[in-house]
Amino acid sequence: MKIASVAALRIRQPEFEDFTWWATSPLDALYEEGRRQRDQGAALFNRTIDSRDDDVFHVLVRVTTDDGLTGLGAIGLGSRAMADAVERLLAPLILGRNPFDVELLWELMFRSTVNIGRKGLILEAISGIDIALWDILGKATGQPVYNLLGGRTREKIRAYASYLYADRDLDRFARMARGYVEAGFTAVKMRFGYGPYDGRAGMRKNVELVRTLREAVGDDVDVMADAYMGWTAQYAIEMIRLLDDYHLAWIEEPVLPDDLDGYARIRASTRTAIAGGEHEFTRYGFKELITRGCVDYVQLDVNRVGGVTEARKIWALAASFSLPVVPHSQNYHNQHLIMAHLNSPLSEYLPPDYRDGDTFLSELFIGDAVARDGHITLSDAPGMGVELNEAVVAEYLLPRDGGSPR
Repeated sequence: MKIASVAALRIRQPEFEDFTWWATSPLDALYEEGRRQRDQGAALFNRTIDSRDDDVFHVLVRVTTDDGLTGLGAIGLGSRAMADAVERLLAPLILGRNPFDVELLWELMFRSTVNIGRKGLILEAISGIDIALWDILGKATGQPVYNLLGGRTREKIRAYASYLYADRDLDRFARMARGYVEAGFTAVKMRFGYGPYDGRAGMRKNVELVRTLREAVGDDVDVMADAYMGWTAQYAIEMIRLLDDYHLAWIEEPVLPDDLDGYARIRASTRTAIAGGEHEFTRYGFKELITRGCVDYVQLDVNRVGGVTEARKIWALAASFSLPVVPHSQNYHNQHLIMAHLNSPLSEYLPPDYRDGDTFLSELFIGDAVARDGHITLSDAPGMGVELNEAVVAEYLLPRDGGSPR
């Protein structure tokens, strides 16, 4: 069996709803510019990309073998440069090779691009290809990918509902939270709305959001909260101490991913668990995150860190430190690794109540994770267990070289 083709499917951005709720983000540090970004509502990537000369929002990868097997990978938030990296930089390195040689192929792609890669766009392109290769491996062997990684560790995966943004309408905020509990979720996650540039008044408003959520869901539901890289270390320490009485399961991404000293300082100075890693890359990055005592929860994303081949090394590294791994997003490439590892106690789940970058990615596939009664059940279908939703893909597919949608 040989790799016959590698294609990047360029997907344009859909229309998003006008959100009145929002989240902190790294842009908050930009003073007036940051405030303008926040006024647009929701999260960093839930707004139009018309301001840049790039119409690609998601990139999907399709790898085909000479005997007709097809593997699918999802990179997620993308660009034309990312699609070009898949087809022009990486594909020539692996065409004609055996898709089962995932370790060799990964190192070949990584080492061939290390001068322009190591993190970021190139690693995400490698991730998409690698996920597609594992999809092929499962189909070629007639096994779900989780069976190739260690098999089932449980019948179903506990999920937490992850769609509570900061909202000035606290009654609506509370109603949404109660709705998730009524739907069977035993854990929910919110986003903070205020950071260093909002001062003490913003701190009080963050406390009010957390108090509202805790009162809405009760004491027996796990509550997590995400700062999405919008804080500084000193602000995080003061803010988290104010939240001790609400017994949060974790505080997520309090500072920028490269501020490892800040992470370690926050974790050493507070009682609440610290989570991070969504924007980290490769086992080398996670070695630093873990060995420097930055996090209590490791939050990689398989379509960012380097795909399944690299992610399983990070899972093992975390296990050697007795750290749980809870990936970012519910997408299929994460679920198989969660199922195969005992140190993954639960999965993030973004309910499709509203369309954003994460939920739209799920729309592009048939078979992506759906939570019922607060749990995700994986099928035993060969490979990753998904196929393209051809109707949705056709609606948003862009030509390879730009221009109007097909």
